[in-house]
Amino acid sequence: MNILLAQIKLKTADFDFNKKNIFEKLDNVDADLIIFPQADIDDLGGKDLVLDEACRNKQHEFYQAIAEKNYKSNILIGDGEIEVSDYGFFNICGKKVYVSDTYLDDVNCDLYVLAKNRYFAMNTYKNFVDSIETKCNFIYVNAIGLADENIFAGGSFAKNASNELVLQMPMCKETAETIDFTRKIEFNEEIEEAKILEASVFALKEYCENTGFKKVVLGLSGGIDSALTATLAVKALGSENVLGILMPSMFSSEGSITDSLKLAENLGIKTIKEPITPLFDAFMQGRERLHDLAEENLQARLRGLILMFYSNRENMLLLSTGNKSESAMGFGTLYGDLAGGYNLICDLTKTNVYKLSNYLNKDKEVIPQAIIDKAPSAELHPGQKDQDRLPEYEVLDDIIEMYIEQNRPIEDIYEKYDKSLVDETIKKICRMQFKRYQCCLGVRLTERSFLNGVDLPIVQKFY
Repeated sequence: MNILLAQIKLKTADFDFNKKNIFEKLDNVDADLIIFPQADIDDLGGKDLVLDEACRNKQHEFYQAIAEKNYKSNILIGDGEIEVSDYGFFNICGKKVYVSDTYLDDVNCDLYVLAKNRYFAMNTYKNFVDSIETKCNFIYVNAIGLADENIFAGGSFAKNASNELVLQMPMCKETAETIDFTRKIEFNEEIEEAKILEASVFALKEYCENTGFKKVVLGLSGGIDSALTATLAVKALGSENVLGILMPSMFSSEGSITDSLKLAENLGIKTIKEPITPLFDAFMQGRERLHDLAEENLQARLRGLILMFYSNRENMLLLSTGNKSESAMGFGTLYGDLAGGYNLICDLTKTNVYKLSNYLNKDKEVIPQAIIDKAPSAELHPGQKDQDRLPEYEVLDDIIEMYIEQNRPIEDIYEKYDKSLVDETIKKICRMQFKRYQCCLGVRLTERSFLNGVDLPIVQKFY
């Protein structure tokens, strides 16, 4: 049986786009069976659109339009043949084909098709491929697309009845290939930073394409988070579509300005300088200066005000630049530096921010080394450093990964770190949920992201 596996882009409830994309792949194809990813609205992140009768009717019309083409090939679209709506066995070209959205290792068939739009999560793909131990020809098909925070990143693959890998499709790229179950191949393992880069760039491209934004704006602080975000944005949209706003205060170091300008030069992006000191002084006139948290937050909110102005005035998507470590600890100001419409690094711990930044610099210096080397600081008071209020990131991030991403028992974490430090960290993670509840959408890069997979109660007394 001649089988074509079509790893294509599909969009949530965009039936015209999806139909056109499928038709293009069906034209001039000579195959006994053509396999597409899941195309139902619920399988593409439709959420409560599945309750919308008009949307369901459009989905039915979408399948009918494909069925009426009467192609000579058999067609599987995710959950079965186009004229049915359930999983199970099909007789195709005299072969017993089983289609499902879960893998069962005791099914007796000639070909097992696992159709499941699986979201990207770092360090999981190889384990997923290895977890399939098959005694029949096997195909996994995944879509390319973005469903809010989730990235469907492709990576479709096939194995033969000897459990040998015979096809591995790339990440975040549309492709269609005929499967040869006699051709054994080696697994192609990309380094994790390369996959994160691919997924993040793809996500911003897709988000802008589907929401109508052509350009993005962000604050450039001279720090690593905004530098990485700007670099990813340029890779996704081009330097001409990225605007950096420098907003120095009376506490900003000279390096914050020069490093930001050097970054902008490296990236080829336009910058605008908007000092916040005059705004801060005007507001504080007649008010007592206490140099407290309220004054620090005022600086952050003035910056948010300026960024939102440019976002509104120029119809640019505002990129927020907070990372997962800061989000866990509530290290950000609501309606200030947490303002934004999309966040590319919200599921990267500070440690992973540095890893990805160094990876981007592997061939040439894109992010100035001075930005990577400097101690992280919000620069809201003289000499401020992140570590004044937070544990060392290496320790903090390990605790976050053990507690949040790995869901490890707290006793396991006690074995590695001081109990009082662990307790205080977890308490902050739980108590800062109210801030995360108000943060913008972003890119999910882990199994247990604050965007999806972690749902802590705001009102609770356990921690």
